[in-house]
Amino acid sequence: MSQEGSYEVVWPRGRQAAGPVSYARRLETLAGKTIGELWDWSFYGESVFPEVEKELGRRYPGIKFVGYDRFGSTLGAKEGEVLDALPARLKEHGCDAVISGMGC
Repeated sequence: MSQEGSYEVVWPRGRQAAGPVSYARRLETLAGKTIGELWDWSFYGESVFPEVEKELGRRYPGIKFVGYDRFGSTLGAKEGEVLDALPARLKEHGCDAVISGMGC
């Protein structure tokens, strides 16, 4: 089958808008660290986070947790406000790391 003319080819994924990102170094240990918990308030976080706390507490002496209820939901009508305030809130609570849980 013969086709006349030419076609412009477009890559379906589009241009890459963001450049490479440098990640924070991993903590050597969670012992004695403060961990912030973030959650979108769906799918059993109220059951999962206590289990995570119990197990990490068993493994890492002196670990502390700042519960998801201190930060607000990371999904929904106020998620923009919650995420905008997050760096300051994590600093306010002395968080060294974060566990972010979401429903599926």
